[in-house]
Amino acid sequence: MGATKETTDKTFDQDVLMNDKPVLVDFWAPWCGPCRAVAPVLEELANEHAGKIEVVKLNTDENPEITGRYGITGIPTLNVYVKGEVVKTLVGALPKPKLVRELADYLG
Repeated sequence: MGATKETTDKTFDQDVLMNDKPVLVDFWAPWCGPCRAVAPVLEELANEHAGKIEVVKLNTDENPEITGRYGITGIPTLNVYVKGEVVKTLVGALPKPKLVRELADYLG
């Protein structure tokens, strides 16, 4: 894992919604090729911007409650949460430069 952290249906509210920092949640599944492709990029972002943004992964197969709550139908889906609210949604495996541009407001 490293700098990214796992969350679950049980820990999501604490890990994400109650977090003081912006949180990028990666909705993914082990069988999803694009999810595996974006994982190292998210790990880099988590390391490079530690202290400014949390990067959290949620396995959609194992956590249907949260997946359903946020209407996740395609993966990878990246949601940015600030103070418990979704402020940005990105769908698909984006290259790092595009991700950095899209997330610039939250990376500090």
